[in-house]
Amino acid sequence: MNMKKKGTLLILLSLFLIFTSLVFFIIGCNSDTLVSDTNRRVALTILILSGILLIYSIFILIRYKHRRGYKKGRVILFTILVSIYIVGCSSFLFILYGPFDNFKTWLITTAMSTMNHQYYCKWFYNSDEINKVLTSNSVGRSESDTDPNLITFEEEEKYANDYEKAVLQRAEDALYKVITFEVNGCDAYLAVIYDASKIRVGVSKNIGRSGQYIYDMAREQGAILAINGGGFYDPNYNGNGANPIGVTIADGKIITDEPYDSMNGGIIGFDLENRLVLLRDASAKDAISYGLRDAVTMGPFLIVNGTMADIKGNGGWGYGARTAIGQRKDGIVLMLVVDSNEFRTKGASIKDLAEIMQKYGAVNAANLDGGTSSALVINNKLINDPINSALQHKTRGIPTIFKVVD
Repeated sequence: MNMKKKGTLLILLSLFLIFTSLVFFIIGCNSDTLVSDTNRRVALTILILSGILLIYSIFILIRYKHRRGYKKGRVILFTILVSIYIVGCSSFLFILYGPFDNFKTWLITTAMSTMNHQYYCKWFYNSDEINKVLTSNSVGRSESDTDPNLITFEEEEKYANDYEKAVLQRAEDALYKVITFEVNGCDAYLAVIYDASKIRVGVSKNIGRSGQYIYDMAREQGAILAINGGGFYDPNYNGNGANPIGVTIADGKIITDEPYDSMNGGIIGFDLENRLVLLRDASAKDAISYGLRDAVTMGPFLIVNGTMADIKGNGGWGYGARTAIGQRKDGIVLMLVVDSNEFRTKGASIKDLAEIMQKYGAVNAANLDGGTSSALVINNKLINDPINSALQHKTRGIPTIFKVVD
């Protein structure tokens, strides 16, 4: 073989091996899962040997630079392919471990907020790094429950800002209106309910066996408008929406009463005075004693008694489709649904939800179940565009809803 050609091919081979071993070595230095210590040492050995091979290849080219040329067609093709590979490896490492933390933060907070996608971030980051990011993106726990007396049901006489105007301007005797906007490039729907006495918790007729699609529940239960409700047991994202978590109360009747271990969530419901109440560490009996008539369990709580939760970073839940409920001091209820994109990489963070609720005047607000469950139905029609894990534009069966009935 022509020595110049041999030297060129060896350079390409050594560069390929250098960047391949470099990727495995760097991942091994940052992860406890994807690359073992043994493989990391092997990668380091190959990296060193490849570096030596590169030096040797360069020496060959210099030594035989005056030799006759050779047909370069295949060499050019290999050079292009290796160059693309080098750019790909470099970009991959830069995104994962470069000076900008945006992707790392998104990946860790989004993956760790699910039950079956956590391995995505554990492939590339060790537990110390994951905990560091989660600590920097979290929702603090409020030590107080809601004060129902802050809800006065007194109408504002003038608009304090454009958000106030958007809420309060309505057709005469309208029961609700929907304000649309975008959050991080995704569609968002804010249903404004003017009479909180019309809001109830709806429960799947198959509770304990399976959930129901929200539009089926809305139709069967005569709901004018409905959003998805509390969380439910969903092991490995294969649950069928049969069993709500924590406490569920519908029309004063206790449906479920299970322990719910959460640092920043709990019972979300309406009392007999039609005030939104957020309770931590309470049983169904406690909730009934407190006067709750309809309630579900979820979190985190976003705003309590007019004070936004202490949210660090994006809140630790990443970005995705979200649903939230809140109430203003004039008694108007805000039901927020935000879509995600087809690849489920956009949508709203917990911080986004809290800021939106605060802008529109919520005194108390809480996050509800999200992801594929996030849905808004009006007059039996699904208004938003939920996307499931198979990237299909469809929602899933759920056990509870917040519904508006006339």
